Amino acid sequence: MANHKSSLKRIRSNAAKRLRNRYQAKTTRNAIKKLRNTTTKADASALLGKVISMLDRLAKKNVIHKNKASNNKSKLTKFVNGLS
Repeated sequence: MANHKSSLKRIRSNAAKRLRNRYQAKTTRNAIKKLRNTTTKADASALLGKVISMLDRLAKKNVIHKNKASNNKSKLTKFVNGLS
């Protein structure tokens, strides 16, 4: 166990950040699944903007890698454009 006051605070703050990051990542994954399950192009295109924004935010905060965010955005855009 850590003895220094600053390291105890660091442990607490890292735990809080980890919880926040996990929550945001899980919420984004659920939004991606919801987008993948849509059948109409109008609904999908409405959701696409929100999901892309979430992915960009996670990549900016280094919760996910920027290339993973880019790949997800590309695949989801192709999916939405393929809907009729």
